Amino acid sequence: MQQVDSRKALTRRAVLRSGLGAGALLACPAPVLAAAPPGFDEWRDNFRARPLSKGVSAATWQRCMGRVEPDMSVFKQLRNQPEFSEQLWQYINRRVSDWRLINGREALKKNEALFARIEKEFGVERGTLLALWGVESAYGDPLVQQNHMKPVFPSLAALAWNEPRRKAYWETELINALRIVDRGWSTPEEMRGSWAGAMGHSQWMPEVWLNVGIDYDGDGKVSPFGRPDDALGSTAKYLLNRGKYRRGEHWGYEVRAPGGSTGGNRTYAAWAAAGITRADGQPFPQPNASAQMWIPVAGGPAFLLGPNFYSVKSYNPSMNYALAICHLGDRILGGTPFIRPFPGSERALTLPEVQEMQRRLTQLGFDTGGTDGRVGNDTMKAVRDFQAKAGLVPADGYGGLKVLARLRQGG
Repeated sequence: MQQVDSRKALTRRAVLRSGLGAGALLACPAPVLAAAPPGFDEWRDNFRARPLSKGVSAATWQRCMGRVEPDMSVFKQLRNQPEFSEQLWQYINRRVSDWRLINGREALKKNEALFARIEKEFGVERGTLLALWGVESAYGDPLVQQNHMKPVFPSLAALAWNEPRRKAYWETELINALRIVDRGWSTPEEMRGSWAGAMGHSQWMPEVWLNVGIDYDGDGKVSPFGRPDDALGSTAKYLLNRGKYRRGEHWGYEVRAPGGSTGGNRTYAAWAAAGITRADGQPFPQPNASAQMWIPVAGGPAFLLGPNFYSVKSYNPSMNYALAICHLGDRILGGTPFIRPFPGSERALTLPEVQEMQRRLTQLGFDTGGTDGRVGNDTMKAVRDFQAKAGLVPADGYGGLKVLARLRQGG
């Protein structure tokens, strides 16, 4: 539901360092599991009483856990995530990509009635949901589910058994997953997700599926898979109930801040009186709504952030993530790039340029995991390896104009 986001240890999203967006996922084929390590069978036998005491049937336990083997690869994923040193402008360029803009607009066309219904019933604007959907699962691309997700019961069983730092959390999520099967909402075979158990269009952990999920398509069950109705409707409910989303308010605006004015939570009218104006020259449409100033990088764009920015942040406790989601949503709906550039930044590559970069890297023996124009960990690793071999500094894994120019020179 990674890379280098700052996370709070005990939030819903803190466990998803490998799951922020389909484009950032590593290829994770179904694991070949060896016999259970010493101690697992005893733990499983002792643990069985816990879910049964919460109403899970013995038949469901046997179906999901009777012969499960722990997926030990989760511990490598947990402790050794690929690290890429991204500046904020690089982080945003990768997420607000040409691929996501093009496909986000197509996803909106295909689901216009669904987004209109969600806006009417929950008040969450379509841009926000489209951006979350695009970053979390590439708009529900079935190849993501097929090629990048793994069975969740072996993963959750391993973590509940042998991850001492958050044992209670993982045990609870395993029980939640069992309760989902027990309700008939899903099957162990369908429940494939990230190494941490986040699943479907908007990367739900079992707790969110169980407690926030709604049957929005009326088929009698709640599911983050298949049609996007349940996933997007439930995500809107999450933003409304847990993120305190406010109907009719925009997340915020890029502004011109003479002298870097900051301080407190004020109305837009008060900010305007202090000399703060929208960067695009337009008036603030709701002068009595409140916002806070944020200048993420000295010399870069400044923002007034309203409550709905922090609603998005409730989904993933990273300011960078929330800014990327909010900006991607605006851009899908026709908004412009930030007016003031980040220091040292460059424009994002177009979709054809990304594909060209991937093809050239692949031809030189650097595996990008495909040439579809989506930049994930495979492409970033390929870029970093190429940078190191070509003597490009820093070897940060960012595939931009400088890397493409060097590739065009023959490497």
